[in-house]
Amino acid sequence: MTTTGQPSLPDRADGSTPASDSSSHRGLHAVLAASNFAQGLGAFAVIGALASLIQELHVPLHQAGLVVSLYAAAYAIASPLLVAWSGRLGRRTVLAAGLLLVAAGAVVGATASSFAVLLAGRALMAIGGGLVTPVAGAIGVATSTPKTRGRVLATVFAGLTIAQALGLPIGAWLVDVSGFRATFWLIAVAAIAAALLVLRFVPRQIATNAAGLKALASVLVDPRLLLALSFIVFFIGGNFVFLTYLTPFLEGRYQLQGSALAAALLLYGGGAVAGNALGGRLADRLGPVKTLLILCAVQVMVLPVMSLLHLPLPIALVLLAIWSVFAWSVHATQQARLVSLDPPRAPVLLALHSSGIYIGASAGSAIAGHVLDRFGDRWLGPAGVVLMLLAAATLGLVALTTRRRLVPQIAPHQGLRAGPTPHP
Repeated sequence: MTTTGQPSLPDRADGSTPASDSSSHRGLHAVLAASNFAQGLGAFAVIGALASLIQELHVPLHQAGLVVSLYAAAYAIASPLLVAWSGRLGRRTVLAAGLLLVAAGAVVGATASSFAVLLAGRALMAIGGGLVTPVAGAIGVATSTPKTRGRVLATVFAGLTIAQALGLPIGAWLVDVSGFRATFWLIAVAAIAAALLVLRFVPRQIATNAAGLKALASVLVDPRLLLALSFIVFFIGGNFVFLTYLTPFLEGRYQLQGSALAAALLLYGGGAVAGNALGGRLADRLGPVKTLLILCAVQVMVLPVMSLLHLPLPIALVLLAIWSVFAWSVHATQQARLVSLDPPRAPVLLALHSSGIYIGASAGSAIAGHVLDRFGDRWLGPAGVVLMLLAAATLGLVALTTRRRLVPQIAPHQGLRAGPTPHP
């Protein structure tokens, strides 16, 4: 198994790799961010085109959600399996292949004559996306030092964050211009462009940990790592309890519509971009676990206030921005934590982290629907708090189990004795 290190760039006459730090790989990290941006457009921009898609393909409203839920399910299942299966292949090849699968799925969606064909394209996009984000993260880890890992992962993940912030408005704008098919064509072009950048600028050989299917199986039977991975499921679930119905919440409580609603959503998106950068810096300065505890604490304080109290609009928007910043600070921080917990199996852990994002989003959306139906939107925040507390609890449990592993087990007769050390 290869140890995590710098890219294998034979710049010396003897073929050895010169020492370098993450600052020398900023261009490479920008390419990785562009890859995540293309994948993120595939995940989020289509949501903004749902209305046109429903009308043109004559899709019943209750089935339209499959565009999102099928993508999430396919991504969650395929990502860890494919990352593990491709563990011995070159990372550049796997990353470019993932982007080309996203492009191929987008072309299928753009030319679909039926909803079933479009769903097949969405599944293909999800399979490709399931390779892109974790492999980009693994390359980011391999080209960073422990002291800069949080910031590097924040840079790599920034593309996905920006895609989330801009994907919905881009999709909605293209619908007005050319219909939903234009959104799929944009995704295809972005993915192909990112694949070309990868082939041009990512070194052929990157020295990363090669984690295969055995590594995946070993993670799935390790309670400590499963607990560590469950953090993101609970944290994302807690946020999506409120985020799923954020638009109707703002419309109903504050009568925001049109450009005013778009401005509020843009504020949320801007907070997401700022939060992604903040999370990386906090993780490097405070450590991942302390940072994650702070993020949970902020969510516990902000979520119930936003939903239970009918606040003036300016205060509500300030809280919306704070919520977004600290919600989106989680990804680079959690990824840095997973890598530090088990570096040899980092590629599999990063793939499972990506799966956990979509599992948490699906679970949070389902809980939100139930809470909204039974209790009303006022209780969305408190419901999210319950999941945030569970996320924080997993941090304590993992720390406890890790501490027990590190404590040496000394039998009573093996204790230290006073006096000189006897010689054999």
